[in-house]
Amino acid sequence: MFVVFKNSWALLLGMLLLMLGNGLQGTLLGVRGEIEGFSTFEMSIVMSSYFVGFLGASRMVPEMIRRVGHVRVFAALASFISAVLVLYPALPHPIAWSIGRVVIGFAFCGVYVTAESWLNNAATNETRGQALSLYMIAQTVGIVAAQGMLLLADPAGYTLFIIISVLVSISFAPILLSISPTPAFDTTKPMSLKNLIKTSPLGCMGMFLLGGVFAAQFGMSAIFGSKIGLSLAEISLFVSFFYIGALLLQYPIGWLSDRMDRRRLIMACAFAGGFGCVLPWIFSDNYVLLLIAAFIIGGMSNPLYSLLIAHTNDFVEYEDMAASSSGLLFINGLGAIAGPIVLGRMMDVLGAYGYFAILLFLFVFLGVYAAYRMTRRAVSGETIAYTAVMPTSSRCMRVTLCRQSRY
Repeated sequence: MFVVFKNSWALLLGMLLLMLGNGLQGTLLGVRGEIEGFSTFEMSIVMSSYFVGFLGASRMVPEMIRRVGHVRVFAALASFISAVLVLYPALPHPIAWSIGRVVIGFAFCGVYVTAESWLNNAATNETRGQALSLYMIAQTVGIVAAQGMLLLADPAGYTLFIIISVLVSISFAPILLSISPTPAFDTTKPMSLKNLIKTSPLGCMGMFLLGGVFAAQFGMSAIFGSKIGLSLAEISLFVSFFYIGALLLQYPIGWLSDRMDRRRLIMACAFAGGFGCVLPWIFSDNYVLLLIAAFIIGGMSNPLYSLLIAHTNDFVEYEDMAASSSGLLFINGLGAIAGPIVLGRMMDVLGAYGYFAILLFLFVFLGVYAAYRMTRRAVSGETIAYTAVMPTSSRCMRVTLCRQSRY
């Protein structure tokens, strides 16, 4: 682990600073939009715009890296993020914010592609799991810590936006000043979405549904908190619990996934996430149970992302993994674009707790579809070991092969 950290500390530190900025800007915009008087539907458009940019970058950034290299792409995209962040409070209009979110979504997706391809090239088969684990920890710590930073200043002012911009601006300094060599980006074998869907129907359907879940967690949770009258501190803690659940439950679920049919675990996690969505409906005035619901939802949805990637990569060759993961990211982005819009409309129709109604539907649909797929494909062959991956990740890093069921 020490050797892995020594070789990748600059990239990991840069990602930690970036996730401090990204984790704070998503929550801050939700709170600031309420202050500015934006409607729930307008904010849902703003939040979904992030994933429009994310979608485009999943196809364009690999070519950018091939042309100019990892470091230049990382620095250039981080600079765009920093610039847009300081424009938010200066242009408090839904259209301006939507455009800014498209740019930031593109840039962050590009950063993830760059960072993960960098780690994949730098690691060996024996260290990829450790490298990705450190990467996941850096991201999660950054997001959770960012929620506490929401209390540093008044969200109605400029200070928090400036803090985020500064964090992002200095995020690429460790990388630019590091003496560690940067890798060349290898050309990967393409895979069409049609072939990907044919190869793993459950992986593709699951990624689409999870796109809506992640959009709700990342963009709409702060809006929900504002709608039900939570204080700034309560909103910050509520959003944090999604990621605390992800951090604590990722590895226990991963351990199980290497010892049983992944589809059964996917089904179980989906239904458990649905159960978490029911709690706020039954105990709508209980803040503690609201936190427990966030913990369960985040603790199930984030491991599900890794499970679906691992399940899909059980069926592809090594040289196809980057292409398949890029395709899964594209499908996930499609779901994420639709998620906030549907959520915003449901919250207008059903009230703030319509937020959990949509999440419940997505989880239950995924669980039922996983059960259906178990009737369509037998268990046989080989499977790769599970590796924890954050939902922000754009490609799967294959670790050691273990002899077990192929799903």
